Amino acid sequence: MSWFGTIGVMAALASALTTFLVLAGLTPILPTHEVVIGVFIFNGVLILFLLAIVAWQTKRLVRERRAGAAAAGLHVRIVGLFSLVAVLPTILVAGVATVTLERGLDPWFQGSIKELMNNTVAIAQAYRETQCRTLARETQLMAADLNRAKVLFDADRKVFHDFMNSRAVFLGFPVAMLLEPNGTTVDKVEPRPILNLQLPTAADLDDTSETEALCLFSGQGNVFRSMLKLPAHGGRILYVAREVDPRAIEFPPVAEAGVAYYEGLEQKKVGTQIAFASMFTLIALIVLLSAIWFGLNFANRLVAPIRRLIHATDQVATGNFYVQVPVRRGEGDLAHLGETFNKMTSELRQQHDGLTAASELMDRRRRFTEAVLAGVSAGVIGIDAGGVITIVNPSAEALLGTPGNQILGRPIARILPEVSDLVEEMKHSRQRLMQKQILITRNGKERTINVRVTGEQPRSEERELVVTLDDITDLVTAQRTSAWADVARRIAHEIKNPLTPIQLSAERIRRKYGKVITTDKEVFEQCTDTIVRQVDDIKRMVDEFSSFARMPKPTIGQEDLIETLRQVVFMMKIGHPDIQFTDRLPEQPVVVPIDRRLLSQAVTNIVKNATEAIAAVPEDERGQGRISVILDDAHPDCLVMEVIDNGKGFPVEGRQRLLEPYMTTREGGTGLGLPIVSKILEEHGGGMELADNPEGRGGRVRMWIPKAHAAPQPADHPSRAEHRKAS
Repeated sequence: MSWFGTIGVMAALASALTTFLVLAGLTPILPTHEVVIGVFIFNGVLILFLLAIVAWQTKRLVRERRAGAAAAGLHVRIVGLFSLVAVLPTILVAGVATVTLERGLDPWFQGSIKELMNNTVAIAQAYRETQCRTLARETQLMAADLNRAKVLFDADRKVFHDFMNSRAVFLGFPVAMLLEPNGTTVDKVEPRPILNLQLPTAADLDDTSETEALCLFSGQGNVFRSMLKLPAHGGRILYVAREVDPRAIEFPPVAEAGVAYYEGLEQKKVGTQIAFASMFTLIALIVLLSAIWFGLNFANRLVAPIRRLIHATDQVATGNFYVQVPVRRGEGDLAHLGETFNKMTSELRQQHDGLTAASELMDRRRRFTEAVLAGVSAGVIGIDAGGVITIVNPSAEALLGTPGNQILGRPIARILPEVSDLVEEMKHSRQRLMQKQILITRNGKERTINVRVTGEQPRSEERELVVTLDDITDLVTAQRTSAWADVARRIAHEIKNPLTPIQLSAERIRRKYGKVITTDKEVFEQCTDTIVRQVDDIKRMVDEFSSFARMPKPTIGQEDLIETLRQVVFMMKIGHPDIQFTDRLPEQPVVVPIDRRLLSQAVTNIVKNATEAIAAVPEDERGQGRISVILDDAHPDCLVMEVIDNGKGFPVEGRQRLLEPYMTTREGGTGLGLPIVSKILEEHGGGMELADNPEGRGGRVRMWIPKAHAAPQPADHPSRAEHRKAS
């Protein structure tokens, strides 16, 4: 009985659709009186058949409900819902459609609308004629201007062309042409070109007169054209074109067709109302009965599969991803739902296993990435789209002088404001790499940093960035030192040669003529002494240049560093008894591979600078001058020497540049003392840095050399070595 009911419902729905198509005139079958009667009778038979099927299904449902069959209540509710959903809209739409059809058709066939439809064609034609008259009048105005400008045409064609263009712009002609009677173009202006403009035909040229402009409006969309002969130009023709509202061309024929259609509808008004009402009633009954039958049939197939799905879903909720629902092909969409459920559980099982494996892989990769970042010497900082730091490696912590727990989760603009401008520029750029050099000062140390900001191409507004920090302070210092060494060689070479002859000449003049000169002898002696003294000063400066430019290679030997430092301190104590010297040196000898002479020169220079820094402090603020010389041998790879004084200290800005040649803050200084010391330490594989006295006013010079002899490595800062060891 199920397949029998299915055939009947499908036949009824197909009949309802065919009835609609026939009555709507959408099929080759004309909706004649005989055809309409036949269709209505056939639909009536189908409605009776559907009533019988629904009655039989309802009787069966009532019997099951009385017998207490399983899921009978759900069955009744589904049928009732389908019936209610079908009946209520049908009744509502039936009432609305009846009133709407009646009230909607009547006003269209009454006075004002009918009169408007009859006048539509006349209005459209009048609008087109008005456009033609306006175009013709403006064409005559331009023709009169061109006739008067015949003198310009004969005298200067360019001026005439500009005049013609200005008149076309003023009168609103996108295109204006001056044609010979045979159609040849003499001149043409296009303030606003019209694509594929149609030129006049030979017949159009023949119809053109000198008194009345010819208006053309067919052949090219919404373009109106006008032609007028110019008597002053020997019969040449002015041809202009203008785009108008497309409705000026398209609407008249449309209006005529609309009026004809309106008259036909008026004749079929009553028949249309009856046909539509009957058609709607039949289709509504068919749809209503079909919906009730579908509800009955759907309820029979729905209960069992839903019960199986609920049981399987409960098992999945407990974590059992291996459950499968039995699938029966005859259950239609519910069978597909069962297959989908089975596929879902299989994919969930695979995804669960895949996620577990991916989680383990990501964890391994995370540990590997952390190990890589911890091992690189460059500082690496990860930034999210909001500018907040998400990743920082130990090198970046050491460079910034801040622990990682105080960096993570904070804005980059607060932790490293020197790169905030570059980060903001990178966020609004589509480049993948930007870099610049910056100067940062942390813990009293100024460093030159090469900053690189990288990011993937953005797929959205959100973009994460990676900031790489390379400390190139020692590299920049080495480059500048090398350049200044070359400058020093050139200066020493150019200056030193004439100094000896100048000094000898001055001394000879003083010996030979000193006894002869009797007048202004003091002036003579003062001048010759000045020459000799200044030449000595220049020689000393040249010697410093030569010493810096041609620093001798160290002669490495096993020497006691403690003894070397004690000799320097002893010598400086004798030369400066007013300053309190203290040393903190290990008791046992420290024998290391050094050039004793060069290293003694370097330490002596630093201590001498410390005494001068103390002397530079005003006497009322100076107090007792103190200089401490310290040797720290606790580091496993390096020996660290410190000279601390309570003098005027080092400047905050540009402090590290004092290690570059010819950079000095002392009046009369050459700026070569500290660079020479730095170069000596670099030749020993060490380095130096300038800092503040940790106990107050003054400065601290920190120098280090390796315990074992190695090639010069100016970038091997002890603090960085400690960091690498820690990481």
